[in-house]
Amino acid sequence: MTSMQTSSIHFGLLLHNHQPVGNFPWVFQQVYEESYVPMIEALERHPQVRLSLHYTGSLLDWMEEFQPAFLQRIALLVQRNQVEIVGGGYYEPILPSIPDTDKVAQIRHLSARIQRDFGIKATGMWIAERVWEPGLPHFLREAEIEWTILDDVHFKNVGLEDNDLFGYYATEDQSSIIKVYATSKSLRYTIPWRPVQETIENMRSLATPDGSRIVVMGDDGEKFGSWPDTAPYCWGSDGRSGWIEEFFITLEQNASWLHTIPLGEYARTYPALGRIYLPTSSYIEMTEWALPPQKSYTFGKLLHRLEDEKRDDILQFMRGGFWRNFLVRYHEINNQHKKMLRVHKAVYDAGATPEAGLIHLWKAQANDTYWHGLFGGIYMGHVRSAIYHHLIKAENAADRSRFGDGHWQRYEFTDFDRDSQDELIVESDQQNLYIDPQRGGTLFEWDMRRSMHNLLSVMTRHQESYHETLRQFEQERRQLEAYRQRNSTSLQGYIQESEGPVSPHSMVRAKEPNLDRYLVVDRYRRTSLIDHFLAPSVNLEHFAQVRHEEQGNFVELPYEAAIKQDASGITVTLARTGQVKRAGALGPLPVHLEKTLFVPPGEEKLTVRYTIHNKGQSRLQTRFASEWNIHLLGGGGNDQAYYRIEGHKLENDRFDSTGEVPQVEHFHIGNHWIQQDIGFSLDEAATLWRFSIETVTGSEAGFERNHQGSCLTLLWPILLEANQRWSVTITCTGNGHRG
Repeated sequence: MTSMQTSSIHFGLLLHNHQPVGNFPWVFQQVYEESYVPMIEALERHPQVRLSLHYTGSLLDWMEEFQPAFLQRIALLVQRNQVEIVGGGYYEPILPSIPDTDKVAQIRHLSARIQRDFGIKATGMWIAERVWEPGLPHFLREAEIEWTILDDVHFKNVGLEDNDLFGYYATEDQSSIIKVYATSKSLRYTIPWRPVQETIENMRSLATPDGSRIVVMGDDGEKFGSWPDTAPYCWGSDGRSGWIEEFFITLEQNASWLHTIPLGEYARTYPALGRIYLPTSSYIEMTEWALPPQKSYTFGKLLHRLEDEKRDDILQFMRGGFWRNFLVRYHEINNQHKKMLRVHKAVYDAGATPEAGLIHLWKAQANDTYWHGLFGGIYMGHVRSAIYHHLIKAENAADRSRFGDGHWQRYEFTDFDRDSQDELIVESDQQNLYIDPQRGGTLFEWDMRRSMHNLLSVMTRHQESYHETLRQFEQERRQLEAYRQRNSTSLQGYIQESEGPVSPHSMVRAKEPNLDRYLVVDRYRRTSLIDHFLAPSVNLEHFAQVRHEEQGNFVELPYEAAIKQDASGITVTLARTGQVKRAGALGPLPVHLEKTLFVPPGEEKLTVRYTIHNKGQSRLQTRFASEWNIHLLGGGGNDQAYYRIEGHKLENDRFDSTGEVPQVEHFHIGNHWIQQDIGFSLDEAATLWRFSIETVTGSEAGFERNHQGSCLTLLWPILLEANQRWSVTITCTGNGHRG
């Protein structure tokens, strides 16, 4: 049948390979063995299969250090004109989210690396997460990029249909043209999930007598071997060949009419199908995730219903949210982003050289924690920490050029988070403190300059659209389990089984049962110096699960801020007059709360003094609590991260442990690996509550619990007569690490 084929078509396959900046080294190695090596081995066995490959800079850096021979193998494929290497932003940034100078510089940096390692000029690029905005062509052309690839949804949003996408289109923005391909959604959902012959027959049906068409697929290289259950399926086992081997053999057998071709070569050979101007968009799932949680859930249900009903006539008009809305949905993403912009200015003011922190700034622009979808994103605590590590490292380098190597301090009232209200930033050669007077006078970033660690990069437990999916899954699982127990049968695990691998986007899995019972949504952002007044009946469990009522009106409400700097250091005073309820009383009492933060020069030290003044005419009996949320990479019982409480032996001293300890005056928290310890000293003993802040998020392998930081809360009983005051001082001292 192959020999009778008179029509032909081109097939352009682009595999995108990436690992986040700051990902665990063992993950790099594992994915290298599961996906990257087998794909290159398959291409070496099948020289007629030609395609485009994209490796991000973070992955190339790792390969150069740990697998340099692998780069040489790729270079040989390039030399024999089988493989084209595609460029992009070096550390895979979301291009619209970073300053324009960095857009162009990151692309040029990767292009230079490709020229050095593989001896070719990169003419095309991969757009991170396919996040497109109409102004990008100008910067891509400035970086000498000629073509790129986006999702079909970008094109369908302007009225095109599948039959309009067998080529590329030309677009521009006050620039010469960029050639833009559309990846085929049908291929993304059949390769490698459906039988090989189904994909071949699909392309056969699209072939034409003139052979000018191209069908394009751009997707993650990791889906071939590293996604759950795909390794034996894609690469074979027990002496049987896998999906990729069958696919490549079939491509070679049908090469007379099915021409595999690198996308850059096709773009040089054939003209554009026409001119196009694309709207702001990304792949459809990303636009779903960018919506508020309830809207996202509704949008997803509607989208899946229309897909099941095959209503392509309606689906092409489905548009979700705007990627930049992640900066609205998550304080943590916005905080990271605005810190990046602040560091960008410092680095460029210092000369924008590697010595001034430029490379670390670029690393901190890696996209992986600037959004969140079904899994990963901003909830990856170790990657989140790594981004701040590079931000602080870049900031250190830039500040050395501005202030020298001596001790210095400065402060600034500025609208850091771009919400029209000023925050207070206190900076020094030792530490940075970011304070929000308008939201409880809280400390929301605390950078230790020596260890280059943001102690407060904690993730709040947000409501997510997939929580409802998990609840329904667990309810159905429990009902099925009860039914089978009644009928003397067993439940075969809580991860649903299938005959072959299934895309993680289309299947619900859970790594442990009853995960829905761990779903907690916080009422306020998990920062530090959060001021609570609690009833005697509130216990640690109530507090951790946010099942308590505030007796005062201080959490996330405005404080007045004043600051003074002299030779002894910087003193910040935050004050609010509010009200505190009393058990059994008709009305609350007026209470004035003042917290004074003192930062001495040349030390990793912070002193906080609380003063509470009963301004009412009656006795005030209550409990005051100062809440601190700290991130020290303590998940999974990490033995490097710890609590040490003087005078008390903890049954579990890991940083993700839970417990209540009375009469605490001195304690330490820290992480040996990052070489950071913080000692807390109290001039009045307190009860210490501690618990792990855990979110339930997805991963490629299913829903799971993830440690996002530890909440430590100091509680004191207070009994104040009318017009009496009470004070306590908390002294925090940092150093390397304790044994």
